[in-house]
Amino acid sequence: MIEDARGCIDYSEAGRGPTIVFVPGSCSTGAAWRPIISEIGNSFRCVTTSLLGYGRTTERRESGNADISQEAEIVEAVIRRAGGPVHIVGHSFGGLTALAVALRKRVPLLSLTIAESPAAEILRATGEYVYYLAFRRMTDAYLAAYRSGDMAAIEAMIDFYGGAGTFAGWPQRVRDYAIETTPVNLLDWQGVYGFRLTPALLASVDIPALVLWGSTSHPAARRANALLGQCMRYGSVASIPDAAHFMISTHARQVAGLIARHLVDPQAMAA
Repeated sequence: MIEDARGCIDYSEAGRGPTIVFVPGSCSTGAAWRPIISEIGNSFRCVTTSLLGYGRTTERRESGNADISQEAEIVEAVIRRAGGPVHIVGHSFGGLTALAVALRKRVPLLSLTIAESPAAEILRATGEYVYYLAFRRMTDAYLAAYRSGDMAAIEAMIDFYGGAGTFAGWPQRVRDYAIETTPVNLLDWQGVYGFRLTPALLASVDIPALVLWGSTSHPAARRANALLGQCMRYGSVASIPDAAHFMISTHARQVAGLIARHLVDPQAMAA
C-alpha cells in the first residue's frame, strides 16, 4: 500500500528480475493479473496495483472531473515506488491508462504493452465512425439503463466486450463486484471519451509498444487497438486466436508468452 496525500494506492510485488508494472482494468484489482504472473514465473519482478475506486485505491474523481490524467498519476506513483525503469502492461482501461503514462513521460519506461484498450477516441480521430458509434451507443444505453434503476446495467457493457452470456457465466462474487463498482466504471468511461487520441499524439510514444486484442472481440475493439499499434512509432500488434476481451484470464498462457517475448526482444515483435 502507498500512503498518498490524496488517498491510498494499492501496491504489491513479487519475484525478481526486470520489473513489470501490471495495471488492471475496470471492475477488477491487481489480482486479475495472477494467471499471467503465474505463467511468467520467476523471470520478472511483478508489481500490481488497482485503479481509482477499485480494491484499496481511494477514488479521487467525480462526475465531470474524471480525466485519465488522474489515473496516470497513481500509476506513476506505483512506478516511483517500484524504482528504476519498468515495463508497463495494462489491460482494458488499465491499458488506456498505461498509454497515458507513456505519453506523459514523467516516469522511466522500458516498454509498453496494451491488451484490449477501449481507445474509442482514436476511432473518431481517424474517421472510423461506424466503430466509434458502436462504443458510443453501448455506453449511452448502459448509462441510461443504470440511471433508470437497472442495478445490473453493467451486464450489457461486459457482454459487449466478452460476447453474449459472458457476465452471466462469471462467478457470483465477480458479478457482485462489477455491479457494486458500476458508478466507478461510469467515471472510467468519462475518462475514455475525454482522452483525445490522435495519430500524431500516438506517434510521440518513443518506446517499444505491443498491442494485443482477441480474434473474437467486438470489431470496434479490434479496430481501435489495431490503430493504436499502427500509429505508434515502435508499435507491434498481435491477435490472440479464439480470445475475447478477458484474455488475461481465459488465454493467460498465450498472452503471457507474447508479453515475455516483447519484453525480452521488442525488436523481434516489431519485425
